[in-house]
Amino acid sequence: RGMMMAAPRVIVLTGYGINCDDETRLAFEMSGAKADIIHVNDIIAAPRKLDEYQIFSFPGGFSYGDDTGSGKALASRIMNNLSDEFRAFIARDTLMLGICNGFQVMANLGIVPGLDGAVGNPQVSLEHNVTSRYVCRWVDLEVEKKTPSVFLKGITRLHVPVAHGEGNFYAPKETLARIEKKRLACLRYAKPEGGRAGGELPFNPNGSLADIAAVCDPTGRLMGMMPHPERNILFTHREDWTFLKEKYRREGKEIPVEGEGLALFRNAVHYFR
Repeated sequence: RGMMMAAPRVIVLTGYGINCDDETRLAFEMSGAKADIIHVNDIIAAPRKLDEYQIFSFPGGFSYGDDTGSGKALASRIMNNLSDEFRAFIARDTLMLGICNGFQVMANLGIVPGLDGAVGNPQVSLEHNVTSRYVCRWVDLEVEKKTPSVFLKGITRLHVPVAHGEGNFYAPKETLARIEKKRLACLRYAKPEGGRAGGELPFNPNGSLADIAAVCDPTGRLMGMMPHPERNILFTHREDWTFLKEKYRREGKEIPVEGEGLALFRNAVHYFR
């Protein structure tokens, strides 16, 4: 990738209860990409559309009302109509990001962790939160050292919100061992002062195995994450920004404009530079 490329083009999927498409599009555009919100039916009607794009994004929301379990209906719609096209898309040098419900869809499609081929072999699941309640709060995350994830290059920690009812990551023992060995558990819930959450509420908000908040495939090009980086792309998105603004002012520090979630989207765009 030595040559300079025009702004990468992003499909931000929409339809049937996906509701974070605008924010996700904005995050990609602020990072220098050209993003289009496209309805799943329009892709099914004209699957060659995928050939014109470099990045595919499954935003958060409640696709099909999560009626058969989070992300399952949208995953089967894709599986039944676009499985070959998705395999071809992934086989090119492309990126894919699933956020929250989008992570559930990617897990149901087997795209992440993708240990045995790209599409159609689910290996992990996102179960109901241990509290049996929808959780909406800010969390701290630590990036797995030496993870191959393209999206997390140069990032060590993140402070972003979660908002989900089924984010409790589960994988069978032998699958988890393979995920850990390849460093594919790229984000983990952490304590504000550092160190893993250790399964402790509220730091691990849902009971996820090994505090796993995100998983990528072995190439690092495909990633699914429960937390919402697109909800912290401006400093003023933070829940504590007014406190921090005053703190930075008193310490004579510059007050940031951007939120730290933007770095993920910028990494995706820089991948094609």
